[in-house]
Amino acid sequence: MSQDSMIKFECTECKNVNYHSRKNKKNIKDRLELMKFCKFCNKHTAHKETK
Repeated sequence: MSQDSMIKFECTECKNVNYHSRKNKKNIKDRLELMKFCKFCNKHTAHKETK
């Protein structure tokens, strides 16, 4: 898995990076936003893709 396809997900409430994933940047141009569980907030929050 190449490093340029890796993305990080940051919690929108506490700003901690909790998840790493990958995506095809040629097909998906916009940034992803998913509902994930944040272990620091201890609840499900929106996580946005960071650089």
